Amino acid sequence: MRLLGIGDNVVDRYRGLGLMFPGGNALNVAVAARRAGAQAAYLGALGTDRAGVVVLEALRDERVAVGRVRVIDGPNAYATVDVVDGDRVFAASDIGVSRFVLDDDDLAYAAGFDLIHTSDCSMLEAQVPVLAACAPVSFDFSIRRDPGYTGPLLPHLTVACFSASDLDEDAALAMLHAAVAVGPRIALATRGSAPSLLTDGRRVWRQPVVPASLVDTLGAGDSFIGRLLVGVMRREDPAVTLHAAAEAAAITCGSYGAFGHGSPLAPEFAAPARRTPAAS
Repeated sequence: MRLLGIGDNVVDRYRGLGLMFPGGNALNVAVAARRAGAQAAYLGALGTDRAGVVVLEALRDERVAVGRVRVIDGPNAYATVDVVDGDRVFAASDIGVSRFVLDDDDLAYAAGFDLIHTSDCSMLEAQVPVLAACAPVSFDFSIRRDPGYTGPLLPHLTVACFSASDLDEDAALAMLHAAVAVGPRIALATRGSAPSLLTDGRRVWRQPVVPASLVDTLGAGDSFIGRLLVGVMRREDPAVTLHAAAEAAAITCGSYGAFGHGSPLAPEFAAPARRTPAAS
């Protein structure tokens, strides 16, 4: 089982802790898949600052392959995070040097994987059709449901993932069935504290939240997706996969950062600022 995460990475700057942690959807999913037993790799662009070093060292520690990672002169992408009652609240952010375009060598590399995962934060939408010609593609839309955005992408996907904590079950299922009808083999909606939903267009599976010691929710959805994708590659019973994915998400909620590897935050980034609500 070989999974490639392509696209976004950040350091999440926790001002209250004075620490920064590696993160980003495509990167987090690759790490979660590796922890679940897959061979995983990450392809993206890192900065030459200390934040970029923190991300690269974490990937190596997690045994995620980094042979196609670009290191570009400039600052790594970051997001500033506060934790309020266990939930993450995002403030300032910047993409740094993380925007890039896949070249022919990248695409040849991607063709060697069983599954590719990318996301709405990865800025690679225009290249999703090309990626889908290399290997099956999973895409995390997060909260983006506008047909103008989802419509061009869904026909090229094997797995579509959505965050839908604001939707009741009927509305979430309608969204998933509409997605599967135009392309993906399966579609997932994580729904915060409500049961997650998975469908192949004919059957529906529901997975309640697994109780967790709530410290920080950041990265929980990515952990869920990473374990789900390993189950897809293994052709596991979806009910078994969903329960394991919920357990992985619960473990993530029990500590700060998406998957650990905290590093001291530069003092100039530690001062609190006005809080703004995070996307669900």
